[in-house]
Amino acid sequence: MAEEFVIKSQAIEDKINQLLPSQGGFAPGVDFSASTMVMPIIDLTETAEGSQVRQDLQISSSLNRNTAFSVQNTTTTVINTTGYYLIHYASTIVPETGVEVANNISITDGISTKKIIEHKLRRGSANFSSTINDKITLFLDAGDSITVTSSSLNSFISGSALQVADLQGNLTQVS
Repeated sequence: MAEEFVIKSQAIEDKINQLLPSQGGFAPGVDFSASTMVMPIIDLTETAEGSQVRQDLQISSSLNRNTAFSVQNTTTTVINTTGYYLIHYASTIVPETGVEVANNISITDGISTKKIIEHKLRRGSANFSSTINDKITLFLDAGDSITVTSSSLNSFISGSALQVADLQGNLTQVS
């Protein structure tokens, strides 16, 4: 049988008032009580948000969901739709003698451009290369685009962009 007991804690009362303001706090003469009974907690967050897939599975790649890119010696607009995007990329540079070579991932609004990732290499002789693999999450507001730039025939950047949430942060359904 469960045991009932009264809790007298100003810290707990303050936290409940903060988390549940619509409850109006504790009324005078009402005590906060607890029980030793074990009660299961069921997390319905995904369903309440309108998703049937766990949040960690929302970033799964699929045939119809990913936007692949491969860029060499040019700038390409990869995404221009609002929302949150997960981008996996690989950047490889084989430097040219005495020339700085760079690969970039940027966000632009058509007027200004902000480099988010920049992979640069400058070498006196072209006897080695540099490769990085990573992932980033980017947010695009209305009018923004994600661009990928390779500055040379000796530099390559490729990967895929996956929308994980819309402009309001609602998770994108896997399809």
